[in-house]
Amino acid sequence: LIASNISAEQFIGMSGPGFKMGLAIASYEWMAAATLLVVAIFFLPIYLKNKIFTMPQFLERRYNSTVSLVMAVFWLLLYVVVNLTSILYLGAIAVREISGLNIFFCMGLLGLFAIFITLGGMKVIGYTDVIQVFFLVLGGLATTYIAFNLVAEQFGQSGTIAGFNLTMEKANDHFHMIFDKTDKNYLDLPGLTVLVGGMWIVNLNYWGCNQYITQRALGADLNTARNGLLFAAFIKLLMPVIVCLPGIAAYVLHQQGNFQAEMLQDGELNPDRAYPVLLNLLPLGLKGLSFAALTAAIVASLAGKANSISTIFTLDIYKKINPEASEKNLVRIGRITVLVAIAVAMIIAPFMGIDKKGGFQYIQEYTGFVSPGIFAMFILGFFWKKTTANAALFATIGGFLLSVLFKFLPNWVDLSFLYSIGFSAPNSDGIYEIPFIDRMGFVFLICVIGMYIISILELKGKANPKGLEIDRSMFKTSQGFTVGALLVVGILTALYSIFW
Repeated sequence: LIASNISAEQFIGMSGPGFKMGLAIASYEWMAAATLLVVAIFFLPIYLKNKIFTMPQFLERRYNSTVSLVMAVFWLLLYVVVNLTSILYLGAIAVREISGLNIFFCMGLLGLFAIFITLGGMKVIGYTDVIQVFFLVLGGLATTYIAFNLVAEQFGQSGTIAGFNLTMEKANDHFHMIFDKTDKNYLDLPGLTVLVGGMWIVNLNYWGCNQYITQRALGADLNTARNGLLFAAFIKLLMPVIVCLPGIAAYVLHQQGNFQAEMLQDGELNPDRAYPVLLNLLPLGLKGLSFAALTAAIVASLAGKANSISTIFTLDIYKKINPEASEKNLVRIGRITVLVAIAVAMIIAPFMGIDKKGGFQYIQEYTGFVSPGIFAMFILGFFWKKTTANAALFATIGGFLLSVLFKFLPNWVDLSFLYSIGFSAPNSDGIYEIPFIDRMGFVFLICVIGMYIISILELKGKANPKGLEIDRSMFKTSQGFTVGALLVVGILTALYSIFW
């Protein structure tokens, strides 16, 4: 499960925000730990009891084929425009920094490797997942170790602990989890709503309604699956050590005059270069292994997304349009889809402004255009038997349109009146925007209310015969899981108390 989640998006993508805004970006990891517990307790039993193993299967069974088709289109757009482009961009930064090759050439190489792996079959990726992650984590730990030692040397001291303490001292503003509305990074991580608002939608949608992830969580039985997620939650608590702290250390080193040229892209400071720059400092052998593992993980991530795109288009769209298509024809269409998807991503990636926003934030914000509606559709589909297909369509299509409206609303309306209550802040141009995490929360609430009204009007209070079977006994947990879950919650409480 963790192997499916760790890639360039984590190491390069989160070190960049670590450099820019500090430990606060670790909320994506630490809140994921809490989210995994929720998914283990409430989502997995529903999947297993109702024998749901794919997302299209759930949508068609719970709603209808139209909802499944609309969602297939949304997933295709999301995977191509957001996921493939950002992985190509972040991966190319790493390869360029270490190899010295042109960034567009690096994108092309990664894209070609991904096409080769996808068309050649995905088995090799599955076999190497754990090996890749082992060397990625090893390289991450070594990078953190070297970065803190360098910080210590800058101030005439030595040792990792001294380096960490000096990093906290010299970058004290980078060790706060909750931003005040006056903070320049408030639009990215808007204060308390990180804990009680839209961040839950980000994580629950990713960990609970994502086929790429949930298929890896479904163990042989419920207890096995839950224990797997509990273990993943503990790993998530540790992830900031290797994906966030190196970025903060790089910030301190940069403030001391190091890496001035290396951190520039087209003459401007690019925080996403922090991790690749530090990776260059590893001893030659370990640097080679870490670089190979990172490159393999990037290609595997691209290939995994490309394979999902191929499957979705071939089975959920093309086969419905042409139900008589032969197996040979479906394979051919799938291969063409892979070529087109990666080619489109390679062409549009340089024009998406990923370098200005930062790769990780780009993924989160633009995934947020569809995730509130998707999550509303899933959560009501799980737990409320009266939810109808038309209500689900409202959430998916209406949720996307509402997200677009809220995104561009500042161009037409002065939103400064929301600043006093923390729901808007000025961007770099002085225009007041709604933080995208808050925007997701608003859209989710509107979708839920709209789905409730539509379902009540359609069924006049009756249950939908397509409602899932649920009973309270499904949510009982073992004593061992409960103890482990309480320990995770306790550690999270301590971490947020220390770094508030």
